[in-house]
Amino acid sequence: MSTVIAISNQKGGVAKTTTCVSLGAALVEQNHEVLVIDLDPQANLSLALGVNPAGLRRTVADVLLGNYTPVSVSRETVMPGLDLMPANQDMQLVEKFLYVRQDYEHTLRKALQQTSPYEVILCDCPPSLGAITVNALTAADLLLIPTQCEYFSAHGLNEVLDFVRNIRERTNPHLSYRLLITMFDRRNRVHRSIFEQIKTAFGEAVLDTTIEIDTKLRESPVFGQPITSYAPNSRAAEQYRALAEELMRHAQQKTKQPA
Repeated sequence: MSTVIAISNQKGGVAKTTTCVSLGAALVEQNHEVLVIDLDPQANLSLALGVNPAGLRRTVADVLLGNYTPVSVSRETVMPGLDLMPANQDMQLVEKFLYVRQDYEHTLRKALQQTSPYEVILCDCPPSLGAITVNALTAADLLLIPTQCEYFSAHGLNEVLDFVRNIRERTNPHLSYRLLITMFDRRNRVHRSIFEQIKTAFGEAVLDTTIEIDTKLRESPVFGQPITSYAPNSRAAEQYRALAEELMRHAQQKTKQPA
């Protein structure tokens, strides 16, 4: 049975897509079969993996609208073991039309039941809390919330967690979440201060792994490669490998918990 991880934050620019690509590649390195799903109309995940959204005939939008199965839409990427369900601007239509369907919140979850048995499925959500994100969180076992140690990013966490509580009440009572600190600058006093405030406020929900600023992370999408391939010995690559291990431990612990 797949472990489904939704990567979401309503604030843009917090490294959601970078985390999806880098985490997926790190998991593949650790011998997991991984599917990444691009749920953002901007299609940055697809671009980061070398896929041109403008030239796509079938995307995840077709899956959510019931036109195709996930198997017919997914494709291999430059990294063996890492498959992609790409997106393009058609996702904007999905956001509008999903609401009119009965039980629309469960559309993605039902679709993923038709996929091959991937060990891990990562969903890169749009920077909003609309119908597509509702679908991702309804299908997910875990919500991963990337956040910077910046005032506006930290301030928006409460709204995201209110959204989590709403999802638990409506569609997915077993959804858990973890906070991932991204683009962290240890030399920055404000970053260090906000980091401690987040740790105090959210406790064990904050992951031990942090992702620090690394220019290699900004360069890797230009070459259509995950950081673990583009700069395998970089600090960022090692940190995403550590993140993969930490999240898999969390998934195993959750599986062992009594129903």
